[in-house]
Amino acid sequence: MNSPTEYAEFLHCKGKKFVDFDEVRQEIEAETDRVTGANRGISSVPINLRVYSPNVLNLTLVDLPGMTKVPVGDQPADIEAQIREMLMQTIGVITKLDLMDEGTDAKDILENKHLPLRRGYIGVVNRSQKDIDGRKDINAAMAAERKFFLSHPGYRHLADRMGTPYLQKMLNQVCQRARRVSVSGNGSTGAISPAI
Repeated sequence: MNSPTEYAEFLHCKGKKFVDFDEVRQEIEAETDRVTGANRGISSVPINLRVYSPNVLNLTLVDLPGMTKVPVGDQPADIEAQIREMLMQTIGVITKLDLMDEGTDAKDILENKHLPLRRGYIGVVNRSQKDIDGRKDINAAMAAERKFFLSHPGYRHLADRMGTPYLQKMLNQVCQRARRVSVSGNGSTGAISPAI
């Protein structure tokens, strides 16, 4: 949402404006625990967050649970089926690729071979808690992300289609297509929901 200042609002915290995005992260974690329990449960109940800024696109993002095959903690025995049912993404985003065990990778998913999505998957490397606490600059984080994809043997061939800048590019393309459809009057409202 366009606004001269940056702030966020949660539907479950009506009227409260969050201007510190560390507090936004903490509220997401707290609400997740309230809705799903502190022992890794899942829920189809969304956490609604609106970010107001002159620097962001107008998008609806849905953060789905990671693909889990084996239940942990309070997760239901049919967790894999529940997550598959929730998967309605147009673009899948695989996070934390740098935290995978040595010798493993998500290459088949990123190549859209496993659980294919219409627009495929994009891998990103998030800043670590250490990076966040140390206030690592976003540009430095994106440079480290790029280096990760270029140097990883399983992802090197996909490096030009991975990372935060590529994700931004793809989301912009989705927005532009939706706007064109909306303007041309082809029955679309122009609203897009790339679930990430």
